[in-house]
Order: sequence, then C-alpha cells, then structure tokens
Amino acid sequence: MTELLTSAQMRAIEQTAFDLGAATGSELMERAGQGVVEAMLTDFPELEQGARRAVILCGPGNNGGDGFVVARLLKERGWTAECFLYGEADRLPPDARANFERWSALGPTTDFHDWRFALRYGVGSNEAEAPAAIIDALFGTGLVRPLADDLDRSLRELDAAFPKGGAKRIAVDAPSGLCMDSGRPLVSGTKVDLPLKQDLTVSFHRLKLGHVLAEGPESCGALRVANIGLDQAALRAARSELRETLGAAVTKAIPRAYELRKGGEDAPGVHKYDYGHALVLSGGPGHTGAARLAARGALRIGAGLVTVAAPGSAMTECACHLTAIMLARCNGASDLGAILGDERLNALCLGPGLGVGSATRDMVMTALGSRRCCVLDADALTSFAGSAPSLFAHLHSRVILTPHTGEFARLFPDIWAKLTEPALHGPAYSKVEATQEAAARAGCIVLLKGPDTVIAEPGGRTVVSAASYDRAAPWLATAGAGDVLSGMITGLLARGIWPVTAAEIATWLHVEAARRFGPGLIAADLPDLLPAVFRDIGV
Repeated sequence: MTELLTSAQMRAIEQTAFDLGAATGSELMERAGQGVVEAMLTDFPELEQGARRAVILCGPGNNGGDGFVVARLLKERGWTAECFLYGEADRLPPDARANFERWSALGPTTDFHDWRFALRYGVGSNEAEAPAAIIDALFGTGLVRPLADDLDRSLRELDAAFPKGGAKRIAVDAPSGLCMDSGRPLVSGTKVDLPLKQDLTVSFHRLKLGHVLAEGPESCGALRVANIGLDQAALRAARSELRETLGAAVTKAIPRAYELRKGGEDAPGVHKYDYGHALVLSGGPGHTGAARLAARGALRIGAGLVTVAAPGSAMTECACHLTAIMLARCNGASDLGAILGDERLNALCLGPGLGVGSATRDMVMTALGSRRCCVLDADALTSFAGSAPSLFAHLHSRVILTPHTGEFARLFPDIWAKLTEPALHGPAYSKVEATQEAAARAGCIVLLKGPDTVIAEPGGRTVVSAASYDRAAPWLATAGAGDVLSGMITGLLARGIWPVTAAEIATWLHVEAARRFGPGLIAADLPDLLPAVFRDIGV
C-alpha cells in the first residue's frame, strides 16, 4: 500500500521531522538534490555521454534551494551548469540561501528576467551550447495560485525553443504550475495547459495526489520517488497524530494474493456456494451484451455461481451465448423480488444494458430493499438523473455506485460543477474530494471511473487506482470495459470481500488484465485474462 499525500500533509511530515530532530532542512535539501541527479542519470544515462550541459531554473523558495544543490552536484560530476533565479537571492529561505551561496562559489546565477530562451538558444544557434537537460526547480508542492504572467511567458518561450524530445526536462517535485492536490494546471486567463511539460518528475518521500490525478501524469512524464530520510522510527510513531489533525492519507494498493485464493490445504471441503452466488440483471433483446460481459467478469474473478436474470423475450438470446452462467426469467421488479427469495443470492449487479426508465428504477428499489450487496452502474444510475435524492434515501453501506464522469454529473451535478469549474471552488478541489463528497451524500461507496479512478467510502478509506505511468492502459477505452469491471466487483462481493476492498481489488485487476493484453483489446477479452493475472501475483 502506498500513501498519496496532499501538500499540507507533506509539509506537516517535514515539520514533524524537524521538531523531533529526525532531520534538518539542509539535510532534506541535500538528499533531494541527490535524488534528482540520481533519478535523472538513471532514467537518461545517455546524458553522461553528450555535452553534459544543464540549465537549472531556481525558484524563490526551498524548491529553488533543491535546484542549487542539483547544479552543484552536476558541476562536481564535470557538467556545465547554469542557474537562473526567479526572485531575489537575499529573500531566499535560510536553507535555500545557504545552497545558493555554496553554488555561487562554483558558478554564476543569472536573473531569470534577463534570459530570453528563444533568442539565446533558438534555431540557428550553436548546438554545442544547447543544454542536454533543463531542470525545473521553480516551485514545489506548495504552489496555490497561477504562475505570474512574466514567468508563464518565459516558460512558453522555453517550450518553443526546446520542443519536448530534445533537451530532457526534469521537474523537481512538481512541474511548475501544476497543483499537487488536484493534478490540475494553475493557469490564468484563457490558458488551459501548463507552459512546460516534463520528461521526468522526481517526487520526495511519497507521491502527491497531483502526480496521479487529472493532468498530472501527462504533465510529469515519467515519475520517480526519492527517499530523503523521512522514514525514521521516531517519525513513523508520530504519524498517528498527523492523521488525526490532517486526515488519513489517500492510498493506492494492489491486492493480496490470499484474498483471491480458493480453498487449499486450510479449506479442502469448500464448494461453490462458499464463494457466493452473483445475480446480474439484463436488458431486453438486443441489449443483453453488457450484462453478459458483467456476468463473465463475476464468474472469472471467482464467484461460485453467476446467474443472469433476463426478460423472457431475451432468454433465447442469452442462452445462445452463455454456458457456465445460469439464466433466470425476470420481467420486472415483481419477478426480481421472487428471485431474491433465494437467500443464497448474495451480490447483485444492476445497470449494464438494463434500460433507462421507471422499470429500472423499480428493480433498483427492489434490489436495495433486499439489503444485499449491490453494484449500481450505467442505466441504474442514469435512471435516477433528476431524482437522485430518491435513490440516496435507500442506499446503504454495502452498495457501490460505479459512475463514469457523465453518470456522476447526472447524479451529483453540483459536485461535478465544482470539479470542472475551478472558479466555483478553486483549482485545488480534486477528484478525490469530489468522490469523497459524493460518497458522504449517497451514504455508500462511490467509484468514479477514469484513468485516475477514485474509490471513496463514507467516513472511511479513499483509494486511487491510477492507470498511468508504468501502469498506463489506454486500451481500456473500449465499449463494455466498465460493464466487465462492474461484474468483477460483484463477483468479489459474492465471495464475501468487504465492498471497498472488492472495488479496489477489481479495479486493480481490471487494469492489469488490459496491460497483459495490450493493443487490440476488446471488453470480451478481459475476463479470460484474469487467470494469467492471478498467476502473476501468486494466487
């Protein structure tokens, strides 16, 4: 399990280290600079073979101090380093000022405003003078307002003078202008993107939310975490107090193999009903595919039995495509109530291909009245657009809503507005906060899908399942992939796994299955990829 920190949590951890005497600011700054240099040369070893010239952009705070450490360490390795300071040296914080002075004994620092990148290193200039690396140490995690116009303009000049793919761009902790709490650009006016996107970003101690949410992955390039010595036992012991004052950290996690195993030496006499019976509701003729995808996901992830409940008019269509999955006739809420008379049915999936309207609303209410574990997706959510409170009044802790962004906007229009219109709540309002707020309002678990999927439990855990960086899975942008995910969650619920954990595990496996297949993936491939993923993680 990996913590994802907010800017405030990171500052509090550093301050706790200082208060405990576990570290000093100068020690952390030195380790941060070392971490950047090590990550840069590990990821781009070819830089040691070329001109070995670096431009370091240093900001007015401690991030700028990290930049001066990087410059000094590169100089000691034989590089030509050139520092440009945005701000005034005599106003730097003490530790940053000390490292500025150490650097000044080795090389000059140019006022940032005196440099016009395009004029100095533009087309036709001496290529031997062009930098091999441009290091952005302007601002770290604490930036909360848009970049000043002069800085934004200069960084865009830099971007034009050295298009991405030439000189390597390395960010110290955060690309300048990226909010580390939301992953959204801190830009003003009509600008909508960062002035300078990176090839590599080196974070310190832990990843921050902004590294994995929204536009963070696109802005950061590759992502590495440098250990700067904040893991001492004394500091770990103080973390419980930090959690009480700042809230628990958001996590990203992978499943533990034992949660997915069946039987074995400790349980030799188990049978199918020990792993639950999942029920997936289907739409009518021509609309059964989504439910069938969900049902296969539930069966492959390990539910003991899976039944598709379909209208009588769609039974033949379903029977032509299903073998290990059973069928039941369900022509509406009344039939569903009768089916739920079987107490061995312990997890329900409603929504994929079910249809939008009153019939679906009635079946959702019947399912919720049974107090069983339920996954509500797709049409089961859209059917309550405009009347979300009537749904929320019947939800409970064993329900999981799995909306994509459009469905989320229909159920939580005011929360969605805050997330998509920064003027309403500021750019630091994140997808994590939006999902947490939605979960609190609905009174159940909310899984807001996307490359940065967020899962929130009311008053409990929040998990980010990010399909980015080395876990990128763009092939999941295919019709039906979300239906399979809903079925996978339902299958784990049938097995008795706690709902928020089931959502977390299924989302992780969903991405791993897609990554195992690669380009050309369609949703129907996903269930059959699960056994190979299980083997990979030792199930």
